[in-house]
Amino acid sequence: MNLNVTKEAANWYIDEMDLAKGDYVQFFVKLYGGIPTIFPSYFLGVSEGMDGTIAIQDEVQGITFYINNKDKWLLDEHDLTIDLKEDEPEFTFEKR
Repeated sequence: MNLNVTKEAANWYIDEMDLAKGDYVQFFVKLYGGIPTIFPSYFLGVSEGMDGTIAIQDEVQGITFYINNKDKWLLDEHDLTIDLKEDEPEFTFEKR
């Protein structure tokens, strides 16, 4: 159950979302639309700010990227790496 955000991906979010050190970026589970996950019909959404209790996090470039307690089940058996590919974030789920 790990979340790994590369420096390149963090910089992309910083630029796109106009983030500053100390900000939070949440990845959350949603049913329709968004970033595909390992589970059919479940997707990731992205929002700025702190919501709920952090379960999994990675701090990069002074930004805390996280998944909260209610959505941590998504990574119960997987690790998530967020990298930059062709100038867009790429989400890779790896079974542990």
